[in-house]
Parts: sequence; C-alpha cells; structure tokens
Amino acid sequence: MIAIIDYGAGNIQSVAKALRHIGCDCIVTKNKEDILAADGAVLPGVGSFGDTVDTMNAYGIKETVKEYIAGGKPFLGICLGMQLLFPESEESSGAEGLGIFEGTITKIPNGEGLKIPHMGWNSLMVNPKSRLLKGIGEEPYVYFVHSYYLTAKDCNLVAARTEYGVKIDAAVEKGNVFATQFHPEKSGETGLKILRNFAKIVEGC
Repeated sequence: MIAIIDYGAGNIQSVAKALRHIGCDCIVTKNKEDILAADGAVLPGVGSFGDTVDTMNAYGIKETVKEYIAGGKPFLGICLGMQLLFPESEESSGAEGLGIFEGTITKIPNGEGLKIPHMGWNSLMVNPKSRLLKGIGEEPYVYFVHSYYLTAKDCNLVAARTEYGVKIDAAVEKGNVFATQFHPEKSGETGLKILRNFAKIVEGC
C-alpha cells in the first residue's frame, strides 16, 4: 500500500489516479497511523512553500513525514514535495522545510523569452545510476510547473537536471528518498514509467 499524503494539495487526486492506473493500491490520507503503516509514501505538492509548511504543521504531517523517512521505507516527493525536503525556500522567508537534504531553493530568474512560472515540457539529463529514472531514456521529456528551483549542495544527490535559463536540479535521490521537480503524473508514458519504478522499489523493500 502506498500512502499519498494529504494536506490539501491540488494534484493529489491526479497522483492517485496515475498510481491506480499502473495497478498500485494507494490511499489518500493525512492520518499518521495510515502513513507510517504504508509500504511507500508520496508527498505531492502545488502552491507556496510557506503556506504548505503551515498546513503541514497544523495537521502534524511535517513530523509524520520526518518519522516516515527516518524509518527507511521508500518515499517520493513531487514538485513542491521535492522542495519541502530542503531546509528553506526563497519563496517564503522564515518557513522551515523538512531539512532532509541540503540545498537552496531560489526563484527562476527572468530572462529573454522565458515565462515564469516555468510551465511545460522540458528534457532531462538523467544520471544513469538513478533507480527512480531507470529505463526512461537519456533525454526524456517531462512536464514542469514551477517558479522556484533547486540547487542541491551535494551533486551526488542529483538524479536529473534540466535547463530553463539556469541549470535546475530536477530530481534527487538518496537511500529511501526520491523526489522530482516535475510531475510524473502529468508526464505521459515517461511519467508512468517513473511511477512504476517507484512501485517496484516499494515492492522490493
């Protein structure tokens, strides 16, 4: 069973639909016991960093996520769910993220011909050692919607990069924790392949 962590994010049902489409049992829940009992967990995300941190704190989800990750079972963050794995974001001064990894979240700079938010399909430069992105090709296209981007402190954390005016760390993974800035649930067959990879990692644990 995969728990999709519910703090009111708008893309939760899309993630659930995609997981069910590939044959995964999943529940959408904010209940601590359900999350901690799950074989795998997904933290989707849209919206602002600060508002989401406030909501997670209000529901007690932030500490539950930390406890889940510390337990060693597979975890997948999506979009804002990836950014929340880091200590803070330029978007929301004073808001404290989960602090699982080190890195900076900064606004994509305005550039000639670039629209912010970055919304649309971009190719990835994939780390061939990535377990989450295994078998999706060297430069697959995936779907992004974001205004802020990650620069990870540890380059060994990075599973994929893209470019949109700047170099963007578009996916990270270490141990039991995986995350993507892009939306696998909106990325067609490539995205479904990524979700299948995550499901296999869950099954293998």
